[in-house]
Amino acid sequence: MPKSQYHIYVIELSKRVFTEHRRFREANPQFNGVLECLYVGMTSKTPKERFEQHKSGYINKKGFNLSSKIVKTYGSYLRPSLYNHIKPLNTRAEALKMEKALALELRRKRYAVWFN
Repeated sequence: MPKSQYHIYVIELSKRVFTEHRRFREANPQFNGVLECLYVGMTSKTPKERFEQHKSGYINKKGFNLSSKIVKTYGSYLRPSLYNHIKPLNTRAEALKMEKALALELRRKRYAVWFN
């Protein structure tokens, strides 16, 4: 059985998330309203499949909701230009570390970013 590879992805969110979601606003005090609001995630699926899971409110076989409420409500589309430079990763731990690193890098560039 081939090992899973993990992909990092970025979804653009509606700017309404900043005004309507208190925790999102508190997590992004650097945001000045000029750039976009983003969600950064990692997945063993393709980014497109994962985006569709978020938007559809996907529930897995064990009954867990795997979609982010923020993406389901505010997600607009994938932003491949912000993640295509990142090669697939071999372990979940590497992917989680890269997800956080990319999210923090985008925040430093003054995007408003949500990640888990």
